Amino acid sequence: MKKLSIFLLSAIFIFGCSNDKQAELQKLIKQRDALNLQIETLQTEIAKTDTVKIGKYVEVAALEITPLTFDHFIEVQGKLDGEENVSATAMSMGVVESISVSEGDYVKKDQTLAVLNDDVMQQTLKQLQTQLEFVTDLYNRQKALWEQKIGSEVQYLSAKNNKEALESQIKTMREQIDMARVKSPINGTIEEISIKVGQGVSPGLPLFKIINFSAAKIVADVSESYSPNIKKGDNAIIAFPDLNREIKAKVDFSSKFINPVNRTFQVIVKFIPNDIEYRANMITVLKINDYHKENTIVLPINYIQNDKDQKFVFIAENENGNYIAKKRQIKTGIEYNGTVEILEGIKIGEKVITTGISDIEDGTTVKI
Repeated sequence: MKKLSIFLLSAIFIFGCSNDKQAELQKLIKQRDALNLQIETLQTEIAKTDTVKIGKYVEVAALEITPLTFDHFIEVQGKLDGEENVSATAMSMGVVESISVSEGDYVKKDQTLAVLNDDVMQQTLKQLQTQLEFVTDLYNRQKALWEQKIGSEVQYLSAKNNKEALESQIKTMREQIDMARVKSPINGTIEEISIKVGQGVSPGLPLFKIINFSAAKIVADVSESYSPNIKKGDNAIIAFPDLNREIKAKVDFSSKFINPVNRTFQVIVKFIPNDIEYRANMITVLKINDYHKENTIVLPINYIQNDKDQKFVFIAENENGNYIAKKRQIKTGIEYNGTVEILEGIKIGEKVITTGISDIEDGTTVKI
């Protein structure tokens, strides 16, 4: 019985100690919850006045708006050609007797390139010259007699007429012989020879292709939809993709005719070649400046967000020493090459947030 009494007293003591610890634990938990609530309350109040000090901000980058020049270009494919790119043709029918130039040769205007067979005309010319010698002698004799008042005026005039008629025939024959010479119509380089010795040719048949690159031009077909925007004198840029080169120029010709087949009109831009060796029909990209505005606001397109049918950006506004992100609706204009003109919604000097946009919303405190 004595041992049983000791066991019961020990159990009662242990149970009593356990209840005291549970009570103490619950008390401490309540104190902790109260402290956490106070801490959260203080953090919220401090954040309203000094967000940066406790790290409640989003780091961003911003672009301060300055006035810029905005240009829009219409880009079309064009081909390069010499300002003078012509074909030399025969003036008469005949067989090619000789060719005096080769491809790549530089020739001058009126230089003989080929000669057609003119044996028949040369023989005829000799006969006419022989006749002219005889007729001229008769004319001189008749003239001398007429001056001495011997003979009739009819004889004198007849001799004179025969002489002049033969002189005219000889002149015509020489012109025909000259037409048997194929001559260069311009100064330039022989690019192509389409005939061979012994080949028969006829008038108008292209025999030699000659190009003069002292002046060059770009010819492009532009869509009809751009016809109101392009005119003579517009600024242009000629880009040569294969040469990695660009040249500034102006529109020299804007056709008033719309091709009914492909609904395009022709534009020509001329320029003076530099040290680069250009080649006919070289592919180019012609950029025609159809819109130009100075002192305007321009932004990269990726800075602009879309919200249903509205476009907006985030502006970093300074409030009490801190920057606050403000959602600003904007109106955009023409886009070109990854940039767009801003017509409304942003002022010069404002800061447009450019990075960290996905982490902010209207009213977020930001650090630039």
